[in-house]
Amino acid sequence: MPVIGFDMGGTSTDVSRYDGHLDHVFETTTAGIAIQAPQLDINTVAAGGGSRLFLRTGMFVVGPESAGSHPGPVCYRKKGYLAVTDANVVLGRVIPEHFPSIFGPKEDEPLDLEGARGAFAELCKEEEASGRSVEELAYGFLRVANEAMCRPIRNLTQMRGYDITTHKLACFGGAGPQHACAMAKALGMTKVFVHRYGGILSAYGLSLADAVYEEQEPAAETYSYGDKLDSDPSAKVRSERLSQLAKKARSALVKQGYKEEEIMIENYLNMRYDGTDNAMMVQEPTSGDQTFGDVFRDHYQREFGFQLNNLDIRIDDYRVRAVVPGPTPDPLKAVKSIGKPTATSTTRAYFENGWETIPVFQIDDLKPGHTISGPAIIVQSISTIVLEIDCSALVTADGDLDITVLGNKESTEDESNQSEDVVIKEDPVKLSIFAHRFMGIAEQMGRTLARTAISVNIKERLDFSCALFTSDGGLVANAPHIPVHLGAMQAAVKFQVQYWNSEGREGIKEGEVLVSNHPQLAGGSHLPDITVITPVFHEGKVIFFVASRGHHADIGGIAPGSMPPHSTCLEDEGAMIIAFKLVKDGTFDEKGITEILQSPGKIPGNTGTRNLRDNLSDLRAQVAANQSGIRLLHELVKEYGLRQVDAYMKFIQCNAEACVRAMLREFAEKKTETVRMLLIIWMMEPQSNSQLILIKRLEMLFLISVALVPRFWEMLMLLQLSHTLQ
Repeated sequence: MPVIGFDMGGTSTDVSRYDGHLDHVFETTTAGIAIQAPQLDINTVAAGGGSRLFLRTGMFVVGPESAGSHPGPVCYRKKGYLAVTDANVVLGRVIPEHFPSIFGPKEDEPLDLEGARGAFAELCKEEEASGRSVEELAYGFLRVANEAMCRPIRNLTQMRGYDITTHKLACFGGAGPQHACAMAKALGMTKVFVHRYGGILSAYGLSLADAVYEEQEPAAETYSYGDKLDSDPSAKVRSERLSQLAKKARSALVKQGYKEEEIMIENYLNMRYDGTDNAMMVQEPTSGDQTFGDVFRDHYQREFGFQLNNLDIRIDDYRVRAVVPGPTPDPLKAVKSIGKPTATSTTRAYFENGWETIPVFQIDDLKPGHTISGPAIIVQSISTIVLEIDCSALVTADGDLDITVLGNKESTEDESNQSEDVVIKEDPVKLSIFAHRFMGIAEQMGRTLARTAISVNIKERLDFSCALFTSDGGLVANAPHIPVHLGAMQAAVKFQVQYWNSEGREGIKEGEVLVSNHPQLAGGSHLPDITVITPVFHEGKVIFFVASRGHHADIGGIAPGSMPPHSTCLEDEGAMIIAFKLVKDGTFDEKGITEILQSPGKIPGNTGTRNLRDNLSDLRAQVAANQSGIRLLHELVKEYGLRQVDAYMKFIQCNAEACVRAMLREFAEKKTETVRMLLIIWMMEPQSNSQLILIKRLEMLFLISVALVPRFWEMLMLLQLSHTLQ
């Protein structure tokens, strides 16, 4: 069973995946600096026990700011900041009596429950709290924090074509077991594993780690020619170079004191299709029936969804790993259930149904085969395990906890909300959760597009954007791809909705996909940016739209590329699409779109697209990306109900407007003194036409019009007073 590693600490959460082998990445960018070194493929999100909690512009916000270890959360008694740990303390999920007295200025006091409650009570006074109690407010923050940590797990699985429900969630880190069961319920996972050393599992893992030495050399060789799968021109050279690297790596480990017979050699080739820039590190297959080429093609098909069988396969690097395996834990032994243990005490903790009196168990008192049903709390010396409602834990032979999540996804939609008579009111907690879900869908559309596209522009330069829209074409979530697409995509979708639904036209039907690129008439940015728009249908009605905009390297015109400098009219820049149905009745209209892309060739001096194959492949990839967004939106509707999803799309739009207005007000507030001085300059020099004075007047007009300036009336009175004095 594949495993999702979930490591939640104080400032961040690390997520990884293991299915029998470790995934490595060979280049990452951190803080704008590219690091080229082999490392495990781990996704990190800024959400941990020390992540600070805020109410901002109608939303519950968790992180990315951290309270740190000093001063830490409020409950640390060092005048710290409200954080996720405070929420767990207030909700009874972290029990102060089971923590050592190491807090406060002298580090001799227990966790401060009352201080944390007081900090939440102050937050309850803010408008965004919407009249919530302290417990409701803290529980809302926990739900938002859990969703923030679910997002990278969805990205690690769904975005790569894996079914998240078939995985087991292996949690570790000091805070991980407090959240794991709730997250598993939200993700639809049925299994959670908590190691007996979960709180210090990283340190424990180091004691079992393999000793590894790597050697790598660049190459520029051909592995196979096009569709001649049995060709292998590099076989002899490859064998020699891998042997040389293996000898170096083995020698290095022997010098460190390891015995030669302990060393295992793993051979890798960094392979790619000729003409592409997406190399994949491929390990030599252990099965004699497969070759490097077979494994590369399998990986490529799974990752990108297609093959490039007519292209040569190139070798960019040779790599060898010399490994001395560390100690291997014994396989888990099956145990029989011996029933429920006796609780050491009880406590009150807050769950989805409110306060409940629940049993507390000490891990040292539990024996293999003991079964515990949630809700309950299990206390380890290095972490606290919160067993949610509808969860059951079995103590394994090694003292670990194998948890089964019996319930489905958390109940997220009150059935009464499905009635048309019930008005859905905006909830700040759900607003934050939906913001994560909508953005996550747009990001996963982008991942699908990058996987399935073929051109360098989209696949490797990532010159594209994906977004979700309401049924009238209003923008809801645009993944952080290309910022310049942000404003124009909404205009493109709105135009298509209006165009196809206008009198005398056929409308938009299920199974159709729309395409456009015209910047003047159809909301495009420039002609090479082609927008593919797909309606999302539910029970015969359009409920949403999804769209992807990708930069196509060539669409015809007087010269290759975009916006040639010698063009004198839009036609010189390539094919123009105002409104066209790329897919109709579920069929991709290759003939129709080919005619459009070749149409510039009918104009003297112009040429049709010079790379039709890439155009068609990328358009199919955009259709596939939209389809992935539709699938995820349908899952969201199934989970929450259409009325609630639709309502929160509109709430997100209203919240975005409120955020921008607040930002502009803050900007104008900071510039109040500047505006006052500009008014005085204007009044003192009423007849001046100097360039400086004109610039200052324009700046003043901008600052006043940019927002509802809080002190605008004060300025107006100043202006009136000046006229009176004159």
